[in-house]
Amino acid sequence: MLEPVADDMTPVLRKALAVVTDPHVRIVLKPGRYQFLPDYAESSYRVITNHGNGIKKGIFTLQDFDSVEIEGNGAELIFHGQVAPFQFYRNNKVTVRNLSIDWDIPFTFTAEVVSVDSRQGWVDLKPLPGNSYKLVGGELTFPNVDGFNYQYLGSTLYFDPDKKRVGHGAWDFKSKPSRVEKRGKGIFRLHEKLKHYPEVGMWWNSKGDRHNDRYAPAFQVRNSSNILIDGVKVHHALGMGFLFERSKDIQILNSAVVLKDELHGTRVVSSTADATHFANCGGNILIENSRFENMLDDGVNVHGTYVTVNKLLDKHTLIAELMHFEQQGFEFAAAGDEVWFIHQPDVARQTTNRVIAVNPINEQFVELRFEQPLAAKLKVGDLLENKTWNPAFTLRNSEIGDHRARSIVLKTPEPILVEGNRFYSMMSCIFLRGESFYWYESGAVEDVTIRNNRFEHCAYSGKEHAVVYITPRLGRGFDATQAFDGNIRFIDNDILTFDNRVVWADRVDGMTVTGNRIVKVSDTNRPPLHPNAPVFEFTNSHRLTIKDNDYQGQVETLLQLDETSQASLRH
Repeated sequence: MLEPVADDMTPVLRKALAVVTDPHVRIVLKPGRYQFLPDYAESSYRVITNHGNGIKKGIFTLQDFDSVEIEGNGAELIFHGQVAPFQFYRNNKVTVRNLSIDWDIPFTFTAEVVSVDSRQGWVDLKPLPGNSYKLVGGELTFPNVDGFNYQYLGSTLYFDPDKKRVGHGAWDFKSKPSRVEKRGKGIFRLHEKLKHYPEVGMWWNSKGDRHNDRYAPAFQVRNSSNILIDGVKVHHALGMGFLFERSKDIQILNSAVVLKDELHGTRVVSSTADATHFANCGGNILIENSRFENMLDDGVNVHGTYVTVNKLLDKHTLIAELMHFEQQGFEFAAAGDEVWFIHQPDVARQTTNRVIAVNPINEQFVELRFEQPLAAKLKVGDLLENKTWNPAFTLRNSEIGDHRARSIVLKTPEPILVEGNRFYSMMSCIFLRGESFYWYESGAVEDVTIRNNRFEHCAYSGKEHAVVYITPRLGRGFDATQAFDGNIRFIDNDILTFDNRVVWADRVDGMTVTGNRIVKVSDTNRPPLHPNAPVFEFTNSHRLTIKDNDYQGQVETLLQLDETSQASLRH
């Protein structure tokens, strides 16, 4: 049993773990407040998808066990500086219960906007209590922790201080002032030309430069199985809240990624990236009775990974390339995995082959040898997608909102069920987008049910979104009209909206929209952002059924279809 007996619990924990020889480890925390510092943390090179690879300082680093159990008993774990709180590698069973984690000093910068001059190009900010920063030589940097600072303010958004959510109509932007000056009374003037200036009274929040703002998730689970997260709260994270890679059979129950002091605190950000993220996972994923708010990216992201054919070596062997800078070193496939081949310009999964040998060349390239001869039509630039590692996914009785980006991003061909949830996100709530460039996230969907959910004032980003947004993003070498996602049911949902768009879909083969109750309200605090947009819009789509939906409110265009979609409509 672990007790909070020291100002720095890191060496205490390391000493306790050093004597463990049993393949089953159980860590029990007595109730209390535990502080973990990075000075004596375990340091090792880590590959972390959608984060920055490198030397990471791990606190609870647990790997190669038959089972790991952590019982928190309500303990509060407070971390300081650049640390990776939990890293679980190659464990057959992982259970974490009843604890919360936070940072003493957040890795964000939040300030009140006290004055704006868009003509001259400056904004006056007054940093809020609880921030850590410094001004040297006309540069304002943060978090000023243990000698670390981001290179510039970086990714920035405006927040409503009363609602603690992204401001209505806000746009993402990168802040890099030409000069910052101290004005007295704790006010800093940022000289910077912006496309969109905030209103006085809003809270400015920055999270740093893109190449350094994702140190590590609060929980990283890799190559593990039978995972249960129950009663765990993440109040801050230097990246994602929960990240799972090539792991299977995962449950997140009664858990949260949320602000600690939602009513009176000066923070507006929980995790600085996704609340939960699943990359090339398998088995069954269940999220139930949980709440994700105030993160700076998606609530849930479930996807596979596309790699490209870089070089053909012989009839059985090729070199594949990991394309995104935050996928470098990711384990795309192992011996025994089945792989789909996608041959341009056809977007469909076509030939299948089994991997018999994997030879990593470096973090960018990997040599793959296959059981059967490669297809004669395979060429450099074609895509590979792992067929073996795709999960069935269920999200039930949970809440996701008051955050940047989308509620859930879904990319898996296995069954998806989203029911009984409440969504209130800045961007689209349901987002389906396979991408063959930039993120290279695979997973055209084939079986999706979205039912009995409540959507409240969603898609209030300055950029146009929809409650349900289906928009494949494929490279120039692919057919831009061919259907990608299919067999989607959007039924019996309640939508309360200030704007028009509810379903906006491109290249869908099979979608049913029935029994939904839509109410468009007049809200002076949230005026329509895209008043001329249709409620339902489909392009390049087939087998559409739209019927028995109830709409209340004023709208010019209820349904907009291109010729292809119109030909297959049933109503």
